Amino acid sequence: MRELLAEFLGTFVLIVFGVGVVAQVVLSKHTAGDFLSINIAWGLAVTMGCYVSAGVSGAHLNPSTTLTFFRLGKIEPWDAAFYLLAQFLGGTMGVALSSFIWGEAVAHQNVRYAATLPGMRGTGIAFIAELGISFLMMTMVLNVSNSARIARFTGVIAGALVATYITLESPLSGMSMNPARSFASAFPGRIWNSLWLYFTAPPIGMLLAAEVYLRLRGKHAVFCAKLHHDNDKRCIFHCNYKALLTPITLKETM
Repeated sequence: MRELLAEFLGTFVLIVFGVGVVAQVVLSKHTAGDFLSINIAWGLAVTMGCYVSAGVSGAHLNPSTTLTFFRLGKIEPWDAAFYLLAQFLGGTMGVALSSFIWGEAVAHQNVRYAATLPGMRGTGIAFIAELGISFLMMTMVLNVSNSARIARFTGVIAGALVATYITLESPLSGMSMNPARSFASAFPGRIWNSLWLYFTAPPIGMLLAAEVYLRLRGKHAVFCAKLHHDNDKRCIFHCNYKALLTPITLKETM
């Protein structure tokens, strides 16, 4: 139960923080510094989520991540289903609180609940872009979190990637990479435009990254589903993290 609560709260805080920053920046003077703050804010939110909730829930905060670790055999079906529910509820409640705090600013036509929408190049390019950034993110997570030397930096690198994606990829798709995040923004504004894209491309991209990792490293090289595991909290993810720290395993991951 505490894992689900941590996952709910992690997604909730991520969305409240992100949507609030977007609302305030978009309605400001639109300076380069303002837009840079969006990148930094989302990046910091992801990094904080990894280190605050990861010790308990693993800090998936994303249905695509949970589905990928389910495919990798690290999470039970029942736990995965409730994780997805917690993520969608957390995101939706996060947008609801943002609307309550910032009022009409969140619903403004230039903000629209920070909804993710395809860019001017259309849904095809947006689909490819979402698939690509999701593939790269999960590739990073699997390779970094399963390395004894650099596992502790998973959250930092994830945050840096998110900040980079917002800068370079958001004009193409709005930079979602997260079905729960896209649904949370679409629901209050009834913005269903191309929502299917954000429910398909991110999971496919992450699942493809998992398949590549399995072929190159093997299933034995997936030690856990926590993005940050250096603690003594209970783990529900068929955990084999201790094996990652043994001398033999360490040599294999170098």
